[in-house]
Amino acid sequence: MDLIIYAALAVFFLQCFLPPLFRFYLRPDPQVMAALGSRDRLEPSLYGERADRALRNMTEAMVLFLPMALLCEMKPSMDFSLAELGGQLFVAGRALYIPCYIFGINVVRTLFWSIGHAGVGLLLYALLTAG
Repeated sequence: MDLIIYAALAVFFLQCFLPPLFRFYLRPDPQVMAALGSRDRLEPSLYGERADRALRNMTEAMVLFLPMALLCEMKPSMDFSLAELGGQLFVAGRALYIPCYIFGINVVRTLFWSIGHAGVGLLLYALLTAG
């Protein structure tokens, strides 16, 4: 389970760099100098705004995932295979959700969001059924 927690934190950490990357650099008219200034008059890009929203969504998901994953680590009498499957679904679903959100692939985005939250549900189930 440790590796899964580290993977979720790595996805979250890397995702923190996406909003400024899309807001300033990966746009039709890169705003490199604006990124170095106060950004008072910089119009946000569509992808930058989406990356912001995806990051906020990931923050909300991590608030659910991390406590449950850490509780699974502390429970010696539980079925770790179910907890690990839940963690793997969470990490995979959330990692695939990010590009779908940023590039506007709506139906698939919802599918990956659901897979990630199904993983959280499996973690909860593993915790509740642990002896």
